[in-house]
Amino acid sequence: MRASRLLSILTTLQAKGQVSAEALANECEVSVRTIYRDVDALSAAGIPIYSVQGSRGGYRLLDGYRVRLNGLSSREAEALFLAGLARQAADLGMGAVAASARAKLLAALPEAMRAGAMKARFHFDAPAWFAEPETLDHLPAIADAVWNQRPIHMRYQSRTTEKERRVEPLGIVLKGGAWYLVVQTHKEIRTFRVSRISQMAVLDERFEYPKNFDLEAYWVESIRRYEVDLHPNRADIRLSPWALDMMEELLPPFVRNGAVISEEADARGWRQVSVSVGSMAHAAMEILRFGKDAEVVGPPELRAEMASIVGTLAKVYDGECTPRQL
Repeated sequence: MRASRLLSILTTLQAKGQVSAEALANECEVSVRTIYRDVDALSAAGIPIYSVQGSRGGYRLLDGYRVRLNGLSSREAEALFLAGLARQAADLGMGAVAASARAKLLAALPEAMRAGAMKARFHFDAPAWFAEPETLDHLPAIADAVWNQRPIHMRYQSRTTEKERRVEPLGIVLKGGAWYLVVQTHKEIRTFRVSRISQMAVLDERFEYPKNFDLEAYWVESIRRYEVDLHPNRADIRLSPWALDMMEELLPPFVRNGAVISEEADARGWRQVSVSVGSMAHAAMEILRFGKDAEVVGPPELRAEMASIVGTLAKVYDGECTPRQL
């Protein structure tokens, strides 16, 4: 029991830096006096642990001292967050390292879990449905540049143009099976899709990582801003009972969560729904997914767009013309 407590004190100090005796006692569920004795035992065993006096004092390890209590190498520790995502670890060039980390974690598990119970009950499948694997030849080099704070010179192919850029890579995000690179340019922080980087070179220099940058916070805000910018307008549509049930399947979460559904239904059970939409052409394509179970009430320009598309489709299916003649 004491050996486990001593290891817990060591790992806590190694992870948090300076920790008070009271905090260690609470975490280990023992008295402060017991922590004093445990620290003395660690010191006697040659562990460079010392106390800092004062109201904000506590215990800490000598700066630079690290102990590998778990047998993981630094690279294995880096790969640990991908331990359940074998394909994604391979994409980053960390497949073998992640496999080694998984093996060491497996060895530390109780016998019941080592027998395969965890693997039999939990499986991670990150890619989106029906998505083709992306070309990710540059991802391992990009990951290395992110970790070592080295700038990248890259050629990037957007939907409309191809440009060369010098960027400072701040982080990598996996979203819906696609990898994204968050970078700092001389003007702003931007996001690029890794699969659209046609050429790249890691520069032999280092940049200073911005102290106040939070990758997760940036990503959450950028997604929110993207959804708002993509749907700046509102539309009123009437939906059948079937279409109302299918909103979860056919509308994006941002649109669905902001929908306002009328309480009153007509004799057939149809209700009027107000939703956020983008351009009239984009809105029409989304509403057409409901087929005959949706009717646009407004705005008038969206009704006109729907009428134009449906009229064209009617000509195609009546045999009056083919799509190539439109």
